[in-house]
Amino acid sequence: MTGVLQGKNLVLGVTGSIACYKALDLASKLTQAGANVDTIMSYGATQFIPPLAFRSLTHRPVIVDTFDPDSELSIEHVQLAEKADLVVVAPATAHFIAKVAWGFADDPLTTTILATTAPVLIAPAMDGHMYENQATQDNIEKLKTRGIRFVGPASGHLASGLTGIGRLVEVPQLVGHISALLGRDGDLAGRTIVVSAGGTQEAIDPVRVITNHSSGKMGYALAEAARDRGARVVLVSAPTGLDDPAALEVVKVRSASEMRDAVLEAVKGADALVMAAAVADYQPADVSDQKIKKDSSALTIELERTPDILMEAQGSFLKIGFAAETEELLANAKDKLDRKALDLIVANDVSKEGSGFGADTNKVTLVGKSGEVEDLPLMSKHDVAHRILDRVKALLG
Repeated sequence: MTGVLQGKNLVLGVTGSIACYKALDLASKLTQAGANVDTIMSYGATQFIPPLAFRSLTHRPVIVDTFDPDSELSIEHVQLAEKADLVVVAPATAHFIAKVAWGFADDPLTTTILATTAPVLIAPAMDGHMYENQATQDNIEKLKTRGIRFVGPASGHLASGLTGIGRLVEVPQLVGHISALLGRDGDLAGRTIVVSAGGTQEAIDPVRVITNHSSGKMGYALAEAARDRGARVVLVSAPTGLDDPAALEVVKVRSASEMRDAVLEAVKGADALVMAAAVADYQPADVSDQKIKKDSSALTIELERTPDILMEAQGSFLKIGFAAETEELLANAKDKLDRKALDLIVANDVSKEGSGFGADTNKVTLVGKSGEVEDLPLMSKHDVAHRILDRVKALLG
């Protein structure tokens, strides 16, 4: 399964903001993902970054002048607009937004946007007072009514020295929103997929917890892959060190009980539940209100079973479980598949190199409820996610 960006024709518009430096990283990430990126720079953008920087990253000509006789694309803005799968403008200044809102076509970028039928995604970047100005807000609302999408801006420190809303969103968020927009009509469009991720934390006292080594990477990869195939995704996440994926709903939980409540709410009307989280099997029977002080004696903690989320989750949706094992992989996975009445289980030996907690790769075996077994080779968790979703798609019919 290739990524949703592979082979796509993207027009990257860059306007005159100090945030242009982030656009370089965006162009690089999109190109690395297999997209064909044609960059159009406003005059103001060229005052911050030379066109050669984008050309070096995308390996494609950069358009800066509608009437440049030396550019093979300068007067072909209509052709560029017609072949585009998506036009993204990042950063977008208040001046640029105003021009598009009022239909101006006085430079290559505004002309391309006026000529294209492709989706347009705008990521504003400007001083906070400029963004909050009623004129800017009116222009943004006008463009939204025409179907143009916006992402951001974010809050934080601004180039003016002020702190407020107006920062260009970070590149991973931009890539996520671009991927979601390109994949909106994918093979899971119209479906709702609930994914759990991360390792739950069961409190001992206000300071200490019982947890596990789960990084959440497999669950997050599943959530992003489902989003990129057009699904509405709800990610129920225990604590991780990962940034929230863009363009999907994230519900933060900590304990197994909190995850149970969130999952049971999320699966109402869902098409599939994929329980990739490493949910603690036990929790302290009594949680101390105060930090337990260390002394010379041993500490004994009585544990009790946590809720079994897959057993409690009932409804007309697919149930996909995970079995992280260190021995008897298939036997333990099949036992879990039968006990919990799952449609599919994903089994992996976490003691094997490349498929343990925290790795970017995984080697899994897919076991279906009819007994079919598919042993996958070691691959990235992103690719594993798509192979799992291929089975989900087939089961959904």
